[in-house]
Amino acid sequence: METHLISRFAVPSLDSLPLDIRHRIEGIQEKSGFVPNVFLVLARRPAEFRAFFAQHDALMDKDSGLTKAEREMIVVATSAANACQYCVIAHGAILRIRAKNPLLADQIAVNYLKADITPRQSAMLDFALQIALHSATVEAADLELLHAQGFSDEDIWDIGAIAAFFAMSNRLANLAAIRPNAEFYSMGR
Repeated sequence: METHLISRFAVPSLDSLPLDIRHRIEGIQEKSGFVPNVFLVLARRPAEFRAFFAQHDALMDKDSGLTKAEREMIVVATSAANACQYCVIAHGAILRIRAKNPLLADQIAVNYLKADITPRQSAMLDFALQIALHSATVEAADLELLHAQGFSDEDIWDIGAIAAFFAMSNRLANLAAIRPNAEFYSMGR
């Protein structure tokens, strides 16, 4: 069997990492049974690792008007539009688990317009893709469409911030050619 590198860039060993980063990675490994490759690749630059995951956690792990599954829908749809294999595969797995639906992530990754989602979620993804791909075109009318679907200003900020953050993440993953862990493919199926 052929072995593949997980990144174009050098990946540090766990024992060479600062203690806080090593503990975080070991906690993820304990919880999921493996270490997602993105953690290892980003750990090569500890200050950036800490900042990246602080922003990630602030956006993805809070209670608000968006469910955790809807947050993952945003990541999968925008990552597919940005051709980020790592994020589509990894967050697709998380979406399958959070939505308790083995089909939804694939539907959203291929064409969210044909996915089994609500009109509200479709409007959310329309806006997320606008932020990820054409943020300079956002106008007040775009926010009004979201308000009409029941999204608050805070929800709209979350949609935009998640889309923007993962647009950056997608670009880093593509730069580094981060390979998805094999474990992600079967999760939630």
